[in-house]
Amino acid sequence: MKSIGLYVKKDAEACRKAAELENWLVARGCNVIRQSSPSLSADMAGAPDSLECVMVLGGDGTFLSAVRWIGRQRIPLLGVKFGEVGFLAETTEDQLFGAAQMVLDNRFAIRERMQLSVTVLRGGRPVMNGIVLNDVVINKGALARLADIETHVDNHYLTTFRADGLIIATPTGSTAYSLAAGGPVIHPGVAGIVMTPICPFTLTNRPLIIPDSACIEMRLAKPSEDIMLTMDGQAGCNITGGDAVRICKDNHSVRMITLPDHNYYDILKEKLHWSGGRV
Repeated sequence: MKSIGLYVKKDAEACRKAAELENWLVARGCNVIRQSSPSLSADMAGAPDSLECVMVLGGDGTFLSAVRWIGRQRIPLLGVKFGEVGFLAETTEDQLFGAAQMVLDNRFAIRERMQLSVTVLRGGRPVMNGIVLNDVVINKGALARLADIETHVDNHYLTTFRADGLIIATPTGSTAYSLAAGGPVIHPGVAGIVMTPICPFTLTNRPLIIPDSACIEMRLAKPSEDIMLTMDGQAGCNITGGDAVRICKDNHSVRMITLPDHNYYDILKEKLHWSGGRV
């Protein structure tokens, strides 16, 4: 008996479809565990280790929440688009049952997506740890002045970004906030990390791609108030002038299900409305 997880956005249509899918899977001999996406501030128990895969019904935010739910477990995920944005979705609502049948028939591939490990140190002691699939963002509040972010790469001083903030993104996250801030699109198969300043004061501070083997450490060069660190837009904390933020590639990757005849470049063209995109 296959044990399938359904991770569902709190949306009437997504919940209705999830109920249909649950009945469909049970009729085919599957054990189904259903989890609703919580509010961003809510804590939740981790996913059972018995799950063979998780189908995520929602947008990219729901998918990132599902990644938090499974933690470092090696459970593969299939994204089903029910939101406005769907870079992380492999299929859409109208193709849901066909995709589910492919999963039951084991007609899929798994692509590994790198994650970043994040540690916030205060007085030399960790006060926050986490892993992210998309990005880590340091940015100022609405009324704060520019943030001065002193940045080291592999213990070597790089620069002090004077900007509204700084985004550290994986290739998967390169199509999210980093892209909106002027960063490059990086293919998920490229072993790199992109550093993208947000509205930098110095126009020559441009996005930088570094090896995924590098370790980044950031501090606020000047005491500042209302500076926030967020991880995948799901969790975060305020940081102060004495804090250090360390970011490195995590040892665990996210396993994303890829269906036959689905191509990354087609998804990219469709979402970015390039010529030749699918309708």
